[in-house]
Amino acid sequence: MFGFVAKHRGVWPVSWMCDALGVSRSGFHAWLTRPRSARALQDELLGAAIRASFVRSDRTYGARRVWHDVLAEGFECGLHGIERLMQMNALRARPRRRQLPKDVGERSSIAPNVLEREFKAEGPNQKWVADFTYIWTAEGWLYVAVVIDLFSRRIVGWSMKDAMTGQMVTDALMMAIWRRGRPKELLHHSDQGSQYTSEPFQRLMADNGVTCSMSRSGNVWDNAAAESFFSSLKIERVKRKVYRTRDQARADVFDYIERFYNPTRRHSTIGYLSPMQYEERAMKA
Repeated sequence: MFGFVAKHRGVWPVSWMCDALGVSRSGFHAWLTRPRSARALQDELLGAAIRASFVRSDRTYGARRVWHDVLAEGFECGLHGIERLMQMNALRARPRRRQLPKDVGERSSIAPNVLEREFKAEGPNQKWVADFTYIWTAEGWLYVAVVIDLFSRRIVGWSMKDAMTGQMVTDALMMAIWRRGRPKELLHHSDQGSQYTSEPFQRLMADNGVTCSMSRSGNVWDNAAAESFFSSLKIERVKRKVYRTRDQARADVFDYIERFYNPTRRHSTIGYLSPMQYEERAMKA
């Protein structure tokens, strides 16, 4: 309460605020001249590091990811201390967003579920999952397709189009294959969308020796890793934006994937490292 009085004494008289808060004016003036405690000084330093981490994440990190950031900077603190200071400073991560529309295209070439919700991989380029989502702009929908390596949760391929076509997901897989050096013995998992069952997409997988796996009909948990990424994308970047054009949305999604998510964003599944950090550490091990 004394902190509130000190912060606002240029707006209201000290006597008014002390009376309203039920504290004494003499106590307030004594508080002003009292040396600051070691905990107050530590909270100030830690609070600055917390705010810096929160802002770097585009105001999307909750207490646990912020905690790992400040630990990496050399602070010694517990998770509850981070939660306390974030609450005190009104640092709250972005809320969730509404569901996406459904794909109603025709299906063919349905593959069995080989992945079977085994979302962990022993090394890179063993298991990839793929999906696409919708982002609204003033020009209409922008469709975003991604391919994710389950080893590191890295986005290894992506594509963005103004139409929900098979070419969109084919381009994303093509990027992933060439980026990762045409890996062998690779499992690719997706839903049963018409884009993934299309002839060009299936031919691309066959030409590169990729094993096809597909979720069971109507079961989103079979591709939970991809759903989790899109949830993060919407919460952490798209939700609070208004895109006037598809190009504006494309640039922002590119920035999220290539400048934040892959190199920087801490991922709980891989020990709160970023996907690129996790792969680099695995290569050194």
